[in-house]
Amino acid sequence: MTTAELFKKIETERILIIGDVMIDAYMWGTVTRISPEAPVPVVAVTERSQRLGGAANVALNVRAMGATPIICTVVGNDDYGREFQELMYNNEMDRRGVIASDSRITTVKSRVIGNNSHLVRVDEEDTHPLSTVEEDELLSRVTRIMKTMSIDAIILQDYDKGVITPRIIDEVTSLARRKKVPITVDPKHRNFSHFHDVTLFKPNLKELREGLNVEIDDSSMETLQHDLAAACAKIHQTQHNDIILTTLSNRGMYACDFRSGTMEETLVPAKVRSISDISGAGDTVISVITLALAAGMDLKESVRCANLAGGIVCEQVGVIPIDRVRLEREMTEATE
Repeated sequence: MTTAELFKKIETERILIIGDVMIDAYMWGTVTRISPEAPVPVVAVTERSQRLGGAANVALNVRAMGATPIICTVVGNDDYGREFQELMYNNEMDRRGVIASDSRITTVKSRVIGNNSHLVRVDEEDTHPLSTVEEDELLSRVTRIMKTMSIDAIILQDYDKGVITPRIIDEVTSLARRKKVPITVDPKHRNFSHFHDVTLFKPNLKELREGLNVEIDDSSMETLQHDLAAACAKIHQTQHNDIILTTLSNRGMYACDFRSGTMEETLVPAKVRSISDISGAGDTVISVITLALAAGMDLKESVRCANLAGGIVCEQVGVIPIDRVRLEREMTEATE
């Protein structure tokens, strides 16, 4: 499949995204002095902005690639929750899967950026798991969407904020298998071992170490790849996930594919770039590789595409979706 054919196919896809959403709030300004009250910079604020974050940023990436995202999540029945839904409306996002709960607050991550440097982040959030009533309502929304719409893939986007629970994982995964819909996962620590029988499981290196409680020697690429292979084999043996993709920051990505019955390894090095901010790169990676796999691209080229996409967004300050035109250009150049 050529790059042009891939990107054209992606435009027809509908992706269901289930997970923790949030508002990414920013205060941008300049720093010219240190506070006399404490050894901290004084930021003279020149601009404020709010963006869709978490699983909603995954949706923005899916839409930036030309596909159609549908979000299923739970936010607070509060001012920030209403602001979140207004942001969705302004971004022309489908809101049928968003539930407002009286027992939660909407997650907000507020970042202060001074002289284009990220100085501090303030988080407001609930992280307790959904109640049974909230789980029932969320699963009802997911089931209704799956019955009434053609879904090409499901992304479970877990930020350990409580929306992704073992019950949500089990019932959504079971539903996806029955309908033969691929399901990809961006895990965090709390539910790491609960994700079974998924198409693709994408931890970063830190999450892999913490999730398995293992040491991984990254002193050289040889030792790193050896330990990654052992870790992926362990995950497949216990959780039966088809593909395990580990993002390695400036070292690229490593994937193990077990679909053929044996372990097939793929290592894609990162492209050298000027990195400004890694925030949101994982959202971009899970979005792009899900779209590529759903479009029928083979794993190695899908990893290459997601690797380029993750690098591109790291060149910008703040959480932003992928630039589709630039990604298509870099993919074309990489295959020439």
